[in-house]
Amino acid sequence: MPIMNQQVAEHAFLQPLYADAYFPDHVLDKGKAILLSLCERIEAEQPADLPALYVLTEAATEQFNVLEAEFVAAGSEIETVAREEIGEDFWFVATAYGFSDADAEELIAARDW
Repeated sequence: MPIMNQQVAEHAFLQPLYADAYFPDHVLDKGKAILLSLCERIEAEQPADLPALYVLTEAATEQFNVLEAEFVAAGSEIETVAREEIGEDFWFVATAYGFSDADAEELIAARDW
């Protein structure tokens, strides 16, 4: 399903991480896919409030938790720089869909990284 939100469609998810050789592109591609899937779910389900949004972001965060093992297997990890960038992209998604009052920490509260 194509992303309908133009701001999201034009956004370069995880871009600073792609510029750093420490983070393998093939794993970042999976992270980008998680974020795009989150956007698709938001567009399809149209959460009415923050608790409904947090259910969706929790599921996406748990996918990143699983992806952490692939980072490690590739000689990398979701460390401080990656953690902040991923968090910023979750915040971008929330605000792009009109949830500017979302709590940035709550968006990724389920993280293990």
